[in-house]
Amino acid sequence: MKKAIITGVTGQDGSYLTEFLLAKGYEVHGLIRRHSTPCDDRIAHINDANFFLHYGDLTDSLSITNLVREVQPDEFYNLAAQSHVGISFEVPEYTAEATGVSTIKVLEAIRQNKIDTKFYQASTSELFGGLPETAPQSETTPFHPRSPYAAAKLYAYWITVNYREAYDMFACNGILFNHESPRRGADFVTRKITLAIAKIMAGKQDKLSLGNLDAKRDWGYAKDYVEGQWLILQQDKPDDFVLATGETHTVREFVEAAFEEVGIKIEWRGAGAYEEGYCAKTGKLLVDVNPKYFRPAEVDLLLGDPAKADRVLGWKRKVSFRELVKIMVQADLKIYGR
Repeated sequence: MKKAIITGVTGQDGSYLTEFLLAKGYEVHGLIRRHSTPCDDRIAHINDANFFLHYGDLTDSLSITNLVREVQPDEFYNLAAQSHVGISFEVPEYTAEATGVSTIKVLEAIRQNKIDTKFYQASTSELFGGLPETAPQSETTPFHPRSPYAAAKLYAYWITVNYREAYDMFACNGILFNHESPRRGADFVTRKITLAIAKIMAGKQDKLSLGNLDAKRDWGYAKDYVEGQWLILQQDKPDDFVLATGETHTVREFVEAAFEEVGIKIEWRGAGAYEEGYCAKTGKLLVDVNPKYFRPAEVDLLLGDPAKADRVLGWKRKVSFRELVKIMVQADLKIYGR
């Protein structure tokens, strides 16, 4: 039985990856921070004798070292981070520590314990900075981080490459473009949209307020992407891979597709910070723009090139953009009894 450690086990990817690995017969160990209130709702349903939780924190190297020594994992998936781009501008120092510097603590724990562990680092498309001239972005595209989060991930990416080259460790980066699901946090734009629609339909919210409607993202389904994370560690040689859909959509398109799932066509009026979306049938205001959601440095376009992942891993997304939107809207409608 293979053993795996997952940091960020209570997050979207961590919960799906836990289910995936358990189904493949793994013994899974998750690292969880101690909270005064429960934060394990994404994994609370998992009742498996081969699933274990350990208290610790990525900013505490001793807890990481002890966990690696105790478990002796075959695979280590480092998914934990302060992962919200907008919030990283508010807490840049903490983001640097929890998202960037923490990675070297994991790598050192593996190296110091002299364990033959395959290491996966959750990298991000935010590394590219969304410069239009670089699209589509692949493993060879130059990085240009445009947020404290992306800068912290840049350190994590390169220290993973450094340990692979310096110590011959099986250390890999998965450069994942945006991947969503009903388990996405409510402060991420896709889930914010689908939750708002569910609340509007239930009469609990009047409208949806967003930032840059023109931002373009390469959106896929998180369950597809955790399979890609696993495939990266099943190769004979360590390497870095982009996981993406190869298509991009604006926030505006996501809003339109999500409202269409509840039978509402959005009619746009105005432009920029004054743009508003109305129900084409009733004329009711349903969407507006709030400048407080604009970022100090905006990432305008993320579009990934997954050709290498397709060629080497045999991985490609299964769920389309419209199917993803439908899955998320339907899940949130159920929360509010629709």
